[in-house]
Amino acid sequence: MSTSHTAPSSITVLGSTGSIGTQALDIVARLGGSAQLRWITCNTRWQEIAEQVRRHRPYGVAIRDEFAYSEFRAAMPDFSGPVLCGEEGICEAAADAGNDIVLSAMVGFSGVVPTMAAIKAGHVIGLANKESLVSAGSILMPAVQRHGATLLAVDSEHSAIAQCIIGEHRADVDRLIITASGGPFRTFDADKLVHVTPEQALKHPNWSMGAKITIDSATLMNKGFEVIEARWLFDLPGDRIEVVVHPQSIIHSMVQFIDGSVKAQMGVPTMLVPIQYALSYPRRWPLDIPRMDLAAMGSLTFEAPDLKKFPCLQIAYDALEAGGSAGAIVNAANEVAVGAFLDHQLRFTDIPNVIRHTRDHMEHHDDPSLVDIIAIDAEARRVAKTFPSL
Repeated sequence: MSTSHTAPSSITVLGSTGSIGTQALDIVARLGGSAQLRWITCNTRWQEIAEQVRRHRPYGVAIRDEFAYSEFRAAMPDFSGPVLCGEEGICEAAADAGNDIVLSAMVGFSGVVPTMAAIKAGHVIGLANKESLVSAGSILMPAVQRHGATLLAVDSEHSAIAQCIIGEHRADVDRLIITASGGPFRTFDADKLVHVTPEQALKHPNWSMGAKITIDSATLMNKGFEVIEARWLFDLPGDRIEVVVHPQSIIHSMVQFIDGSVKAQMGVPTMLVPIQYALSYPRRWPLDIPRMDLAAMGSLTFEAPDLKKFPCLQIAYDALEAGGSAGAIVNAANEVAVGAFLDHQLRFTDIPNVIRHTRDHMEHHDDPSLVDIIAIDAEARRVAKTFPSL
């Protein structure tokens, strides 16, 4: 296919070994040489990034973990490109003047500082790391304006909203409607959730994602984080951002306008579309994926989220309303709780309890700096681990 008229000539993928990152590399490979893979980065998965180097031949590599960096260097002595280490190395890759677009696909809070590095460099950034805006949206978004950077949404929901808004006057937007599959436990009784296992929670009914985001989807915290991300990306308050459960995951989100009209972006559930759209924006490239068969679907259904069974969504709304350091605290506590649940150290129903415990034992800061946010994140993780069962 011919894509050279819109393809960025140089693409950097932060978090190339994760679910979003690996799919992005496949898209770049299909460009057939019309785009160069500049940097790829990882935390500890040096074997996987070594294989990516062999397959995709990037310009350079950055690895956060020192041991993984050493192992990669020993395993890949013939790689002639630069190999950087630590968060500083990942930030250097993110800020490289040779980047045309930086895909920020790192997991959790680890993406905040590298995303800021790309912003300060004035780059176009495809943002798949929602935790950056959850934790530090009040810092990152003004920086985008100051440095002339561009943020393109990669989350399927925010990509859908952006596509619905194109060609419209922003003042005509009444509210955003973010859809949620409801996760694997949508129909479970509340008392059954106590016995949920990580293995059950990792079986998402519609999407193939990394472990952390899959658990967040099961608790609906992912939807709460998407509400906060939408607040920063589209500059609307939380009371104009609604979540609706749509089990089929065909409508990826909607926008309602002041005349009552609603636009929806639809498609089969795959992250390939929003990832590729961020790379091809403002054009579209062909993509060989299954097409929707509306007649075969028969019907699309919607329901309100159950905030009693899934309180994490309300916790996120509360954090958005509180502002300041609240998002960073909730995000850090959630990361600790999800990790403990995946390690069989915590019950599924205690994930929101860990977050509340942390929030209630942390001092609130109205206007934190990025340095403050980093310290708040570290302290919140420490407090989260004081939850009784941890």
